[in-house]
Order: sequence, then C-alpha cells, then structure tokens
Amino acid sequence: MPTDQTALSPATTADPALPSVADPRNPGMPLDLDWVRAVQANTSAIERRAATLPGRRSVKKEFQAAWLCRAISCIDLTTLAGDDTPGRVRRLCAKARQPVSPALLDALGLPGLTVGAVCVYHDMIETAVEALEGSGIPVAAVSTGFPAGLSPYPLRIAEIGESVTAGAQEIDIVISRRHVLTGDWQALYDEMAEMRSVCGTAHVKAILATGELGTLRNVARASLVCMMAGADFIKTSTGKESVNATLPVTLTMIRAIRDYHERTGIRVGYKPAGGISKAKDALNYLALMKDELGDRWLRPDLFRFGASSLLGDIERQLEHHVTGRYSAAWRHAMA
Repeated sequence: MPTDQTALSPATTADPALPSVADPRNPGMPLDLDWVRAVQANTSAIERRAATLPGRRSVKKEFQAAWLCRAISCIDLTTLAGDDTPGRVRRLCAKARQPVSPALLDALGLPGLTVGAVCVYHDMIETAVEALEGSGIPVAAVSTGFPAGLSPYPLRIAEIGESVTAGAQEIDIVISRRHVLTGDWQALYDEMAEMRSVCGTAHVKAILATGELGTLRNVARASLVCMMAGADFIKTSTGKESVNATLPVTLTMIRAIRDYHERTGIRVGYKPAGGISKAKDALNYLALMKDELGDRWLRPDLFRFGASSLLGDIERQLEHHVTGRYSAAWRHAMA
C-alpha cells in the first residue's frame, strides 16, 4: 500500500465532482508488428513486484476512507446473471445512484457520490437507461458473444450496433482468444478495429480474458494490439474465467498502457474485473495504478473496477470509519 498518506486526502481526491482533464478518445494507430513482437514480460520480476503491494503499510483513518470513496466512484456496478430481471436491474441502478447511505455520505462530506457505471446484458440496457435517467451514470453493455466470444462474427458485430442503439454508452467486447494464442496479431487488430468503429460514440472496453491467454507476454502483446486498434479501455476478464484479475496481470497491462502513452500521448483506461471483492484488494489496485501511471489514472474516465460485491465491503469499512463499529454484510445489499 502507499506510504505517502498525503497523496490521497479526502478533500482533494475522494470527490468525484472535482473537474478532471478531458482527454481525447484513443484514435488508434496502424499495426506496428515490430513493436508488438519486441514486447516481452519478465514473469518472475512482475510477480515479485506485485507481491510487495499487500505487505506494505496501509493508509489509515481518513486517508483510507478517501481511497475507498475513490474506489466507489470507479466501480462498474454489474449484474450478468442468467436470471436477471427488470426489477433486479432497477434495484441495482438505485444502488448505483446511492451507493452508500446518505448519513454516511454526509459524515464523509460526499453527498453526491455515485458509482462509475452500471454494466448489464443487452436485454437489460433499456431498463437501466430508464432507471438511471438524469443521474449522469452511463450504462455499459457486454457484447460480442460474451463471455466466450465464439458466436458468428457478423452476429457479434450486429450485437454491438444493437446495444449502442438501445442506449449503451460503453461497450465491453470480448476478443477472440485464438488470435492471441496463435500469434495472429493482424487478425486481432482487424477485429478490434472493426468493433471500435461499430461502437461509434460509445466507448469500447476490450476484454482480454487474461486467464485464458497462457502467458504474461501474450497479455502484454494483446494489450498493445488492442490499443493500436483503438480500444478506449483494456479489461482483464469477463469474470467467468477460472482465473480473473490478478496483480501480476494488472502490472503487465498497465505497463503496456504506459508504453502506449509514452509513444502516442494517448491515455487508455484500465479495468480489472472478476474476483475483486474486498476493500483491501481495491486499495492494492489503486496503489498500483498510482505508482505506475500516476494520479490521472485514478479517475473513472480512466479506471474502473468490474465488481458488485466489492461495494458492500467498502460500505462496511466506511461505516466503521464513521461509527467505530462494523455492520453485518446483509445490511449492504446490492439490489
């Protein structure tokens, strides 16, 4: 965890209403295969670096509360279940509007705090858009044959268009893992570029399904190719793989983001998803983003958590900060 407790103070960083720098979308660039093939990943060094984070001294008291409030503002509150109903989605959207009890937010001085987005399947987009009207919270939709990405390609492309038409402002697409596993970078680039084009004004998050890519070198190269093709965000996982977001994968992906920014001047966002359910985990990810990319990547236009249960644990920690007592988890239901 970060040792500089002044780096994130409640007054300067927990308030999501503070003005942020408007960055242009990633326009992409021609595929540079020499750059892609030159990318390597020192797995042992990456794992050692990631392993140091949980053991470092944590931020405490009001500084920890500030970091946790920032984490809330970066959550894509998600429901991707086969038994989703309009009622469940409406309740989730109500939670997105008011993620923490008004009394706690007043005590923290953050009465307007909301999550970063609500993420749903295509069939629930219109319900979510209606429930979030006037809140400024965007709706994100998973697309392109989520989670496997193995439906016919024309149908995957059509699904993006249908989701944008339905009102989704962000599209989380899944790449074809086989292109990575076979080293067919041109095919991955072409696929990503077409999906980016069909998204139109909607921001596109490229889900790499990192747990299925085999090596960190593949993760790094896939990250770079997707950014070259115009991805606005790169995302670890669908949340449905056996291995989802991890700190070593995160370090690999955000260093690819850093390299891309250094060469092009374009900032690309990052979204870890799957398996992040504890407040202490969120602090680790935020600390790694700050260390590797800087404060600019600690805002919801460049960083998101794909999570739902994470919010409940953060609420419990914030209640303890304000009252000195922990509440039962059932008091912080998602929907």
